[in-house]
Amino acid sequence: MRIEGETATNTDPTGRWSLVVPLKPLARAKSRLVPASGALLRPRLALAFAQDTVAAALSCPAVADVVVVTDDRAAGAALAALGARIVADTPAAGLNAALAHGERTVRASRPGAPVAALNADLPALRPAELSRVLEFSAAFPRAFVPDAAGIGTTFLSAGPGVEFRPAFGGPSRARHLASGAREITLAGIDSVRRDVDTGDDLRVALALGVGPFTAGRWAAGVPAMDR
Repeated sequence: MRIEGETATNTDPTGRWSLVVPLKPLARAKSRLVPASGALLRPRLALAFAQDTVAAALSCPAVADVVVVTDDRAAGAALAALGARIVADTPAAGLNAALAHGERTVRASRPGAPVAALNADLPALRPAELSRVLEFSAAFPRAFVPDAAGIGTTFLSAGPGVEFRPAFGGPSRARHLASGAREITLAGIDSVRRDVDTGDDLRVALALGVGPFTAGRWAAGVPAMDR
């Protein structure tokens, strides 16, 4: 794998992207949603978020494949049914290790592919907005999308052969900026920035328009939060 700044040759004739989506076991996912959703609905919403994220990503013409890194068998089966490739989180060493493992998996089969990490909690994700982000990212060795709060990161790209270097978690926007990645500040990509951790986040995502899995699960649930 080369370091940024060196010349790379894209051996993938289509130039389409491979996306790596990390997903922690549903029993531990989205704990901050409990006040809004209740304990029973929380893991079901976490899965629905991932389903809508993966379905939207696979509908994007610029995307060749989606690799989901997870040890949750039920979630893996549901996402595989959508067309994702499921990879076990064998490092079991946290989010960034899982992303690096997913990147290695992608490049073992598609060594010339551009790769991007995408959060699993983007239930309002729109394929057209993701396409714009990927098109912009293609001009830079590494690029990232800050979350709606401007603190974290929802997307990180690495061009063909470029070292991925994920630094997700907490104030990751600052870390990705410091690492030399280009910040993507395009207008009109709200769905790519809107991750969901809290009830307030979910309200905004619902207003944007979530995908069918989240919409259906929300409608069927009995959350504590007023709709």
